[in-house]
Amino acid sequence: MVRAAVLPAVGAPLEVTDIDLPDPGPGQVRVRLAAAGVCHSDLSLSNGTMRVPVPAVLGHEGAGTVVAVGEGVNGVAPGSRVVLNWAPACGSCHACALGEVWLCANALNGAADVYARTADGTDLHPGLNVAAFAEETVVSEACLLPLPEGIPLTDAALLGCAVLTGYGAVHHAARVREGETVAVYGVGGVGLAALQAARIAGASRIVAVDVSPEKEELARAAGATDYVIASDTTAREIRGLTGKQGVDVAVECVGRAATIRTAWDSTRRGGRTTVVGIGGKDQQVTFNALELFHWGRTLAGCVYGNANPAEDLPVLAEHVRAGRLDLGALVTERIALDGIPAAFDNMLAGKGGRALVVF
Repeated sequence: MVRAAVLPAVGAPLEVTDIDLPDPGPGQVRVRLAAAGVCHSDLSLSNGTMRVPVPAVLGHEGAGTVVAVGEGVNGVAPGSRVVLNWAPACGSCHACALGEVWLCANALNGAADVYARTADGTDLHPGLNVAAFAEETVVSEACLLPLPEGIPLTDAALLGCAVLTGYGAVHHAARVREGETVAVYGVGGVGLAALQAARIAGASRIVAVDVSPEKEELARAAGATDYVIASDTTAREIRGLTGKQGVDVAVECVGRAATIRTAWDSTRRGGRTTVVGIGGKDQQVTFNALELFHWGRTLAGCVYGNANPAEDLPVLAEHVRAGRLDLGALVTERIALDGIPAAFDNMLAGKGGRALVVF
């Protein structure tokens, strides 16, 4: 039995309780979590914006230590330090064949499995494959990435989603080049990672945009050269900061129609807007045909930072070891399992960066 935060039904409050976690079966690994990040996607799963089989244990951003392996597992052993990979590529679908592993059609197949049970015998599903909101979890070996040396295990949890997504949005999706100007909308965990990534890419001007004045210090520490409080005049303010041209790249980490539209409006003619935030179906963004032609801008979605976790994790680790990437700077509070609902409330209120559940 281990403690876990269970989502009993969509829209219901999380329940921290004991669950019965079985021994790992063939191809499976049991991991003792060191930490798990509280991501906006977890909130979206809990409130029904994204679908998940329930009851479920959410949490998809985590790191820990292998404590047991099932038959046929060769890549890790008890004692191995690992990062959870919630979207393992199958290697055989159409997207994988094209090398677009972040779009793998089968990545989330495991989320429908029954992986554990409550104390009264109710079946539980692993939210986004890995069920990181628990002291321990059992996952497929494919859901594990070896943690490179020199990275603190607790901070490494952030590599599993926020950093791969924010870094990938800048380096893979938007392909920010040295000297370009960048605006990042939303200074949460992913936004802070994107700001650091823009700095690493050599952006000449990095504008952070958020509704909260209190996040300015966080944003500037991450690399922002300018900070703009979100308003109806945000796009105009950003054009004013860039010689009336607009930024080369806007990275939207909020997932709201109005923010996406503002991000688009704040880029120069021919600029690029990358949408990372996950919005609901009711968030409709509109453009007219003439402006699409005239501005020549590009608007693109971004899934998991368009990243290949197996290839990108060693790169990120090297940035951490060299001091270019500060994982701890993304974390604004360290909590226990029972602190997750409050962390959800803070996200809804636009407060703080990443909350990290520390076991």
